Amino acid sequence: MFTINIHLENDLIRLEKLIASDFDRLFKVASDPLIWEQHPSKERYKKEVFEIFFKAAIESETAFLVFDNQTQELIGTSRYYDYNLQESSVAIGYTFLARDHWGTFYNRALKKLMLDHAFKFVQTVIFHIGEDNTRSQMAIRKLGAEKCGEQEMEYYGQGKKLNYVYHIHCSSWLSKIAD
Repeated sequence: MFTINIHLENDLIRLEKLIASDFDRLFKVASDPLIWEQHPSKERYKKEVFEIFFKAAIESETAFLVFDNQTQELIGTSRYYDYNLQESSVAIGYTFLARDHWGTFYNRALKKLMLDHAFKFVQTVIFHIGEDNTRSQMAIRKLGAEKCGEQEMEYYGQGKKLNYVYHIHCSSWLSKIAD
C-alpha cells in the first residue's frame, strides 16, 4: 500500500506534511505572480484563487511543504495524487517552488526524493503539466520522463485545461540514477 506518512529529506530539502494552519506561510511563497505565468491557473497568486488550490491540497491528504535545508526556509509544495493500485502508478504534481530556487538543484532534489519513495510502491510515476508550462516540461524531461499523451484536466472552478502527460517507469529511473 502506498503511504505518504513518511519523512523525506536530503542535503538540500525536507518535506513535511501540509496542514491547514500552513496557509499563510505557503501563500506568502505562492503570491509571486511570476511563479504562475506559464501555469494553466495563471491567477493562483491571488488569495481567493490560491485558497481553492490550498483547500484541495489539504483534502488530498498527500501534500507536502518543501523546505530549504540550508536556510530552513519554506520554498514551496508538492504532492502525490491519483494512486492506482491496479496500474501500479501514482502521479506527482501541484508543485511550485519560490523563484529564487529556480534554475538550481532544488527541483531535481525534490523530484528525486518523491520518485525514490514512489518507486518503493509503484512501477510508474505520472506527471500532468500544462501545455504552456515549458519550464516544467523541460525539467521533467531532464529527469528522464517521456511524454505519453495529452489530457484535459479540471482546474477547480476554472474549467478544463490541456495538460501534457509524462511518465517515468521504475526501471528507467533506476538506470538513470545509476549513471
